[in-house]
Amino acid sequence: MKYLFFLSSALAFSAPAMAQEAGEVTVADRVRDTLITVVGTGSAARVDLSGQPISVIGREEIDAVQGPDITRVLERLPGLTIARAGGIGSQTSLFVRGANSQQLLVMVDGIRVADVAAPSGGYDFGNLTTGGLGKIELLRGSNSVIWGSDAIGGVLALTSRDVTGLEASAEYGARDSFDGQVTGGVTGNGYGVTLNGGYLRTDGISQAASGTERDGFRQWRAGGRAHVDVAPGLIANIVGRYTQGKLDIDGFGLVDTPDYQKTREIGGRAGLAWTSEALDLNAGYQISDTRRRYFGPSYFGDTANTQGQTRRAELFGAWRIMQDIRLDFGTDHEWSRIDTSGGRNKAGISSGHALLGWYGDRATLAGGVRYDDHSRFGGQWTFGANGSFTVVDQWHVRASYGEGFKVPTLYQLFSEYGNPLVDPERSRSYDAGIEYGDRNGPLHFALTGFRRDSRNLIDFAFCPDGNVLCNDGRFGYYQNIGRARATGFELELGAQVSERMRTQAAYTYVKATNRTAGDFNEGTDLARRPRHALTMSADWTSPLAGLVLGGDLRMVSGSYSSAGNFSALKGYATGTVRASLPINEHLDLFGRIENLTDEKYEVVSGYGVAGRSGFVGVRARL
Repeated sequence: MKYLFFLSSALAFSAPAMAQEAGEVTVADRVRDTLITVVGTGSAARVDLSGQPISVIGREEIDAVQGPDITRVLERLPGLTIARAGGIGSQTSLFVRGANSQQLLVMVDGIRVADVAAPSGGYDFGNLTTGGLGKIELLRGSNSVIWGSDAIGGVLALTSRDVTGLEASAEYGARDSFDGQVTGGVTGNGYGVTLNGGYLRTDGISQAASGTERDGFRQWRAGGRAHVDVAPGLIANIVGRYTQGKLDIDGFGLVDTPDYQKTREIGGRAGLAWTSEALDLNAGYQISDTRRRYFGPSYFGDTANTQGQTRRAELFGAWRIMQDIRLDFGTDHEWSRIDTSGGRNKAGISSGHALLGWYGDRATLAGGVRYDDHSRFGGQWTFGANGSFTVVDQWHVRASYGEGFKVPTLYQLFSEYGNPLVDPERSRSYDAGIEYGDRNGPLHFALTGFRRDSRNLIDFAFCPDGNVLCNDGRFGYYQNIGRARATGFELELGAQVSERMRTQAAYTYVKATNRTAGDFNEGTDLARRPRHALTMSADWTSPLAGLVLGGDLRMVSGSYSSAGNFSALKGYATGTVRASLPINEHLDLFGRIENLTDEKYEVVSGYGVAGRSGFVGVRARL
């Protein structure tokens, strides 16, 4: 109940903003980039035209949070909890509405970044920082109609910023940490180029909570994007990203060892975009490649290597058939491969989808279908629908139904534990809600209830159990044996309380349980899925030389560290205070203290978290 108490306090604090006129939002809405999203339909569309719950964080908010740790930004979003096995750079998983972390589709500048060589095929957010980012979009709920595989829990799209001129920042702080970022760009008549890069290093903390040896992290990062007008209405564009990192890790059994891991990520996309009065087309070809190498005594003096690569050809389109009727459509083909000590394995999938929508002045209704044909398990259909209705002014109700799927990873199909007969994981999700305004407007309120049923979940089965796969003497194999259900609700609040002060809050209740009939863990909570999560923030611009003071509070309830619910993880509350001071129009000073009360807690059993930490920095614009 304490989470609701804090949230009700935020409601009372935000009440004065109710006096603002609805028309003020309309004027601002015409220019704010945070009102446009691609995660709902695959093409740019207004957030308020979707019946699906979508949240957008803009460039100003990313900068206000400060620092390279992207989890501190993401935890402001509803429906999302985070588990990190150590300090910054360590394995970091995101759970959206209780879904498995690998059931979240993640894209950076339109590039799908999942590591297809990982056993479960998810993305490790330990390799991603805020450097160069300008926008974050999160769709909560299954949406494989548009996006295909992985979109069971939701879709997360991150976009790097475009700038004209030069931006640079540097900060130093706890554990001899340094983060330096630079972004520069030029624009002209029919062209634009932006390049960004950064370097992050820290001595870190011990990955093992019981350890004494610090495990450091270092990462170089570079990226860029460019576009040029080829002809009236036709634009050629290209984006690229590169990261190279080294992470010290503790060995098996969580003991201090000199083990370390090197990770390299490369991604790129080149395409053409056509825009006309009735038809928009966006065609592209992308590649994403992740290589991991592990060194140290835990690997018997040798190295363990994995490399996964995905190539994808895709076409997205939007046809405005009539004034209020729009058809979003697309087709794609994806090739994936992994290279491990066991050799190389490949798979491919071809897909096509269509979403027909009516977008009226007060009501919207859209429904779609998708067909996928996988080279290993054949074809399947996916459906989805959503709608919204404006009751009065900016109050609108919305509802959606979505289906999701995730194809088996190449590791699950072809490794020493592989099963070539394993089927895709599937889900059905439902949600309904009421909303006023938008997340980045003068006043925002949203209440959403949801449910997701997942089936055919892939899990590990131990040998011997009578399956013919055990005849080769293996330890176990992958099999479709799991079911799960997640139910809950999300509450969002935001208000420009005065000209100088803004407050925001996001609360999530989710009950994610094992629904596998006859399973030993039937009825238990899924591991590391806290039922309550609340984030509150406030920023105040003082009359003293533009000094901005801010604070964030994150409260998370207890959860369990294992599927059997034998070991509990205690709940925790952490706070951050922030400040920034403009020196002139080109230079800002900033600083913050994270984990202000030096809270001792764990989000993954046996792994450490950072204590109270201070950082100071400078940001320049030319």
